[in-house]
Amino acid sequence: MNVLEEWTALVCRELGIDPARVDRTAVLDLTRDVAHGVARPAAPLTAYLMGLAQGAGTAPPDVVERLSRMAKDWAGADTEADTEADTGANAGANAGANAETRAAADTSES
Repeated sequence: MNVLEEWTALVCRELGIDPARVDRTAVLDLTRDVAHGVARPAAPLTAYLMGLAQGAGTAPPDVVERLSRMAKDWAGADTEADTEADTGANAGANAGANAETRAAADTSES
C-alpha cells in the first residue's frame, strides 16, 4: 500500500466513508485538469464543491467528466483571449515602432 492509498483509507475511516466508493484516479484527474485549465487553487476547491454536491445528492452521474470538460473549455477560452490580446498588443507595438522609424527618417531627410 502506498502513501496515497494509506491516506485515503485513513481519511475514509475518519469520515465514515466506504473506501470502495472513492474513485481516487477520477478525483486526481479532475483536479489536474482544473489546476492546469483554470488555476491551481481552483483544484481543491472544485473537489470540495463536488464532494458537497455528492453529499447533497445534487451531483449528476457524470460530474467528473462535466467538470473536467468545463476546466478544459475554460483553458481554451483563456488561451484564445490571450492570443487575441497578444495579437492586439503586437499590432500596437509594431505601429509604434513604424511611427518611430518614420519620424527618424523624416528628421534625417530635413
